[in-house]
Amino acid sequence: MATKPEAAEADAAKPPAKVKSKKMLIIIVSVVLLLVLGGGGAFLFISKQRAAAAAALAEDGGDAPAQPTAAEHGKESVLPVYLPMDNMVVNLADAGGERVAQVGITLQVRDEKATESVKAYMPTIRSGVLMLLSQRTAEELLSAEGKQKLIEDILVECSKPFGGGAEDPAPVAGKKVRKKAAVEYPVVGVLFSSLIVQ
Repeated sequence: MATKPEAAEADAAKPPAKVKSKKMLIIIVSVVLLLVLGGGGAFLFISKQRAAAAAALAEDGGDAPAQPTAAEHGKESVLPVYLPMDNMVVNLADAGGERVAQVGITLQVRDEKATESVKAYMPTIRSGVLMLLSQRTAEELLSAEGKQKLIEDILVECSKPFGGGAEDPAPVAGKKVRKKAAVEYPVVGVLFSSLIVQ
């Protein structure tokens, strides 16, 4: 049998064990509560950021993207979208009118959504491009500068159905000229797939 002093020592040893387990339980609950609160705070912060981005996008007139684009992830850009036009044969503005050009053009559009709007105006764009080509001479089409000028003119022509291409009026003396906000038209590039002058 245990003597009274030994029993008293055993009883004295038990309560500190209960105190340690209670302290450990409080620490664990505190850590779990801290993690839950931190996660909730992070969730609210991210939700507010997404809502602000969606509101800013909606204010600009666009729809909120379902997924972040490659540009938002820091990558250079998304894959380009091309829209080929039918080949065109046109009489050139050379003396005698015997020179012709066969031209294949591919339009680079901003994105897949822009492709549909460009297709809707394709007859107007094609007619304008044919008119531009018929005003060129063989010499202009064969030079690098002439081809570059044609590309620039075609870009302007492709922006006309979307409200672009109009010349700014000459500034009036004494009045400040307001800068217009940059407008992004659907067609962003013009590429020649073929160019034959005969």
